[in-house]
Amino acid sequence: MKPFLIAFIVCFSLNIIAQPNTDVFLFDLDQSSGKLELSNIKNISNKEGYDNQPSFLDNYTLVFSSTRNGQTDIAQYNLKTGETTWLCNTEGSEYSPIKIPGKKAVSAINLGLDSSQKLYSYSLNDDSSEVLIDNLLIGYHVWQDKNTLFLAILEPDMLSLVEYNLNHHKADRIQRNIGRSLLNIPNSNLISYVSKETPQWEIRSFNPKTNKSSLIAQTLPEIEDLVWLEDGSILMAKDDNIYHLNPKQGKEWVQIANLKESNLHNITRMAISPDGTKLAVVAENTTTLLEPKLDNIAWITGNWKGEAFGGQTEENWSEPSGGSMMATFKLINDGKVTFYEIEIIREVNNTLILQLKHFKTDLTGWEEKDETVDFPLKEITPTKVVFEGMTFEKISDTEMNVYVDIHNKSGEVETVKFNYKKSN
Repeated sequence: MKPFLIAFIVCFSLNIIAQPNTDVFLFDLDQSSGKLELSNIKNISNKEGYDNQPSFLDNYTLVFSSTRNGQTDIAQYNLKTGETTWLCNTEGSEYSPIKIPGKKAVSAINLGLDSSQKLYSYSLNDDSSEVLIDNLLIGYHVWQDKNTLFLAILEPDMLSLVEYNLNHHKADRIQRNIGRSLLNIPNSNLISYVSKETPQWEIRSFNPKTNKSSLIAQTLPEIEDLVWLEDGSILMAKDDNIYHLNPKQGKEWVQIANLKESNLHNITRMAISPDGTKLAVVAENTTTLLEPKLDNIAWITGNWKGEAFGGQTEENWSEPSGGSMMATFKLINDGKVTFYEIEIIREVNNTLILQLKHFKTDLTGWEEKDETVDFPLKEITPTKVVFEGMTFEKISDTEMNVYVDIHNKSGEVETVKFNYKKSN
């Protein structure tokens, strides 16, 4: 379950991507003065759980992925009435809904109960749906026309860009190691993607007619979500700030908004309405943050068991006492212990820190005598404790998820999810 275990496994799939407690916020976007101005913020999801991946169907309809009854489904928000309805009632979860060109339908990734990931079409007229692609492990997608898609295909340690023809069911790989943001570039036949082939990530275009990829701009450091404006300029966000860049005029990102006063933090996905007057933003709502006290994370207490790395895992967390919580951890493979850990979370200087040490089966330490692996606290919500590199998420009184950042051999960070059940 821990960072050093990259030697055991590197995996990447929709069902193990960390799902923070995010909301979808809607802003009025005014571009009339030559500046970009945001106003009239509204939380259109406004509930506990995962709300993400917004996409406009038209100027008055927004769809996004949203948690419902323990799974992620497609929510449809009417900007005129403020009403939210649900588009699908299938088994499994839906992610990344977008409009299908020339049809009254949306496409989305369906994560089945059997862990399959298929691209589905969902009708906007009724509850009907159909499978479009079932032979590729798709993470994200964008339509160029009604027969051509560009896909971010999940591979063992990265995403790869693929062009897919629905008529011939033909897939052509374009590039390995890309980000999740696939978009049509306004007023062109080009699509954009984020290349992670270099230490400084790049926003690149791809021309399907010439099969040529071209550099547009460098991203904000380690940021992969972006949105295009009609004039060919780009918005990206980092922390609680939104930045603007016009590649035709320069290379510097300019901050246009700080949303800290709106209690928004960790902005990721964005979407702009076709007429350019509305901006949807995915962010965490800081009004739900709790004080960095052990009493606010006491729900971690207990004996937790799960499966990982081909074996069984067990963690035993004590109740808060003496300014700390303590845990023991072990991994069992083929009936034998692979290693142990001792973990503590303690209150230090008005914050919390998680520290751990690893041990072989004979209790020989992995770290040097005075060395520990440390995870400083970032934030606490009623259902989540976020450390730098490790997150505990409360699902119920008897279930929690732990998300761990793992560094692969190429130096990239991937977030892996582990599910635990509490023993009686």
